[in-house]
Amino acid sequence: QVQLVESGGGLVQAGGSLRLSCAASGSVFSINDMGWYRQAPGKQRELVAAITSSGSTSYHASVKGRFTISRDNAKRTVYLQMNSLKPEDTAVYYCAADSSWEEVRVSPRSWGRGTQVTVSS
Repeated sequence: QVQLVESGGGLVQAGGSLRLSCAASGSVFSINDMGWYRQAPGKQRELVAAITSSGSTSYHASVKGRFTISRDNAKRTVYLQMNSLKPEDTAVYYCAADSSWEEVRVSPRSWGRGTQVTVSS
């Protein structure tokens, strides 16, 4: 299994930026597909972005052009750069991992505990 720890969340004004980090341990990071999910109060978790072991990316329509997912296999870390933040981006953001590209986008095997992102207007 892989253990995931998120960091980088916080409070930011609309239009600002944050970079989330997810540090992985306990498994071979380079073979895992990775994803960022988020969950707002009263809503289900939704996939924000995903990245394959080879670096291909996918984004939710609501964040395309504003968010960028990337990974550094040497550091065993995945990042989510968030620019032009909006109040509707407010949520707990979770890092996720799975050895299957299909599963990481539907029901990932491993989850982090989450980091809070709050965007004020």
